[in-house]
Amino acid sequence: MNEVSEDPSSNPHRRRPRYSGKNPRRFDQKYKELNPERYAETVAKVKAAGKTPAGQHIPIMVAEILGLLRPKPGERAVDATLGYGGHAEAMLQRLQPGGMLMGLDQDPIEIQKTEARLRGLGFSEEQFVARRTNFAGILQALAGLDWADGVDVLLADLGVSSMQIDDPARGFSFKHDGPLDMRMNPGKGVSARDLIRKCSRQKLSVMLSENADEPHAEVLAEALAGGDYASTNRFAEAIQVALPSYVESEDVDACVRRVFQAVRIAVNEEFTALDTFLAQLPYCLRAGGRVAILTFHSGEDRRVKKAFKTGAGQGQYASISGDIARASATEVAGNPRASSAKLRWAVRAE
Repeated sequence: MNEVSEDPSSNPHRRRPRYSGKNPRRFDQKYKELNPERYAETVAKVKAAGKTPAGQHIPIMVAEILGLLRPKPGERAVDATLGYGGHAEAMLQRLQPGGMLMGLDQDPIEIQKTEARLRGLGFSEEQFVARRTNFAGILQALAGLDWADGVDVLLADLGVSSMQIDDPARGFSFKHDGPLDMRMNPGKGVSARDLIRKCSRQKLSVMLSENADEPHAEVLAEALAGGDYASTNRFAEAIQVALPSYVESEDVDACVRRVFQAVRIAVNEEFTALDTFLAQLPYCLRAGGRVAILTFHSGEDRRVKKAFKTGAGQGQYASISGDIARASATEVAGNPRASSAKLRWAVRAE
């Protein structure tokens, strides 16, 4: 009996599908909170546990801010740090009918998402406009809208948005590994990796001290300056290794966060932009206009406090906040990122 051999070409070899594992590898697959419409139950559980859902930004101290700014129908308003648009949405509701809000944000990625979200909520171009710019360019943005005489309501939330922190591709956090970037506008400026690689020991030491009040600035600068750290995890590990042995284990993460904060501020020239914004601020407000500013660390708060005090002394502000306002214990329990927030306000002189 003759055997008939099969033509190999008629049955090509197929590679066995690789087992992808039980758990997804990609960030956007792993965190169901990134798709809140599909995983509403998961998002609710995350919030109930006192955590912020990944990729979402819960606006901080909304009731307190609305109480201070008192947006009214028909007024003009600016959210100088639009972010996810939570504060803007709350103000827009109170500005209607007849009012208008302009949102500023330098992040080209997030501003498109937020504008689409607010449009989806029904806010028209006569009620809301978005401008991609750093708040240091606020006077130019106002002039472009024929608002050179100022606005009635102005808010600046100086914190980094949760969408930026929770996206590993942006490189703001060591919570998830990603490229060491930290730029608010990824298409502009120098990345954190390049900044550290070109930074001298002395310059880095000053950066850590001034931007984050880092007590181990000199030791860390000696070890980190000039190093090439491609990823957030590599940079975080280098910081941990460089710390003196006497630093308690529970203080290590706090130190890493301070270093990341200091570098982020330098990468985005945040203090320079804030100083420019504060100098322009009195000229952005109509008589009786109200401004509220949320800060998240001492370097920001000192600048806001000094600018308000100077403005009041020069007769630009009729009244300013005395003590800072903080988020309630209830709010912090539901949104831990509110714990470091400090709120100050001022009212333009008539």
